[in-house]
Amino acid sequence: MRNVIFVIIAAFLGSCSIQKDNKVSNREVFEPNWESLQQYEVPEWFQDAKLGIFIHWGAYSVPEYGSEWYPRLMYMDSVEWGPNGDVKKVGATGMNKYHEEHFGSLDKFGYKDFIPMFKGQNFNASEWIDIFEKSGAKYIVPVAEHHDGFAMYKSNHTRWNAVNMGPKKDILGELTKEARKRDIKIGASSHYAFNWNYFTYKKGFDTMDPKYSDLYSKPHDHYAPADQEFLSLWWDRTTDIIDNYQPDILWFDFYIDREEFMPYHPKLAAYYYNKGIEWKKDVVLQTKNFKMVTFPEGTHVLDIERGKMSDISPRVWQTDTSIGKNSWGYVKNWESKDANTLIDDLVDIVSKNGCMLLNVGPKADGTIPEDQVAILMEIGKWLSVNGKAIYGSRPWEIYGDGPTKVATGHHTEGKNKELTANDFRFTTNNGKLYAISMDWATNGKVKIPVLKTESEYISSGIKNIKLLGHKKSLDFTQNKKHLEVILPEEKPCDHAFVFEIEFEDKSQIALQ
Repeated sequence: MRNVIFVIIAAFLGSCSIQKDNKVSNREVFEPNWESLQQYEVPEWFQDAKLGIFIHWGAYSVPEYGSEWYPRLMYMDSVEWGPNGDVKKVGATGMNKYHEEHFGSLDKFGYKDFIPMFKGQNFNASEWIDIFEKSGAKYIVPVAEHHDGFAMYKSNHTRWNAVNMGPKKDILGELTKEARKRDIKIGASSHYAFNWNYFTYKKGFDTMDPKYSDLYSKPHDHYAPADQEFLSLWWDRTTDIIDNYQPDILWFDFYIDREEFMPYHPKLAAYYYNKGIEWKKDVVLQTKNFKMVTFPEGTHVLDIERGKMSDISPRVWQTDTSIGKNSWGYVKNWESKDANTLIDDLVDIVSKNGCMLLNVGPKADGTIPEDQVAILMEIGKWLSVNGKAIYGSRPWEIYGDGPTKVATGHHTEGKNKELTANDFRFTTNNGKLYAISMDWATNGKVKIPVLKTESEYISSGIKNIKLLGHKKSLDFTQNKKHLEVILPEEKPCDHAFVFEIEFEDKSQIALQ
């Protein structure tokens, strides 16, 4: 019964996202209300792209310690975390102790003092885009401004920006220019809403000095609602990014789901989508709906932080995650995930109608560490062999087959086990089914139960099976238990292995 209900829902909602029609640019205008915004459709280019690169780079990379939340935690001498990840009790963390030992007391050396040290002298937008292009990424989302309030672009609303200070370059602008030379989509992310409650205000801290309230926000009770002055500034800074950089993607971190921001949501979506119409291009708005549904389904793209969905979504969605296990911004003890894990994640996400936004953390001097580059190159190498199963693909009837369960939801990736040769994921593209084995079977054959002769999901015989990266067709047999495919002696690639399956009846797999 569940499958029947899901198919009905998918058929209805799929017209909003899984189909390849583009109606956004045919609309004359979006009104700032949810009824009008329900007409938004996710553009085909985003549904096809599958892999993007996130970039967390800012003055928080200067201390190279802890995480990109160093600016917040350096001002805390003890922390008690609440059930939703909020700070219940402010008071130091290891970062506070580290900061005082290495940089001095907070009345003499505050976060603002890292900004002159953030020089980015080796930053080269062309070199960065070269790396991202070779990784196989089809879109890029630089962090335009993080919680720290420092703008990585030429801002018209704050002096604390990368053109005036630090690198003295328009980082977002240079990356945007280079990406568009290569026909790579590029967006921008805004984390600025949390700036209102990011810093701690305490006697002896420079956060109390009125001279710096335009960086730290003015002192107020912890977790008090943002006042109108801040909300207006948040709106002005956001529309400044939209107007001046024309981002293909506009991504928002949590905290805009706070009640005081909610009246701005339909206004923001309508403003951005109408700008897309003005620019004659289809754009993508992404939010987390972290604590509550503040952007209704069908009005944006849902982003899940460091987590996945449990099944195929009728609407395209996105995972944002980092190469780093322990940080998004560069730190000395950065721990990288391995390429196999990230490729498995990408395959799992794509099989469920998702895209993966994978973060890199450059050093303060503007170089991307070699270990991160190596992982990106390994992903790109895998995609050069297996891209037909990823780019432009769409979900099949079911996302996968196999025994290993995948944890779902925000911040669940650490609970996942390694996928095995008995785990499969499915995608479709150009009338063919792609069955992806998540590891190499050591006994020389794979068995896929769901593709047995009397499967409820197929009604046509199998005509041919190829292994991407291998020249010859593979021998196979089908019975009432499984499809059995004989493997070649040599692996065609590393990591996940893709079987291209062609059916006797070509209508078995819908053409995208």
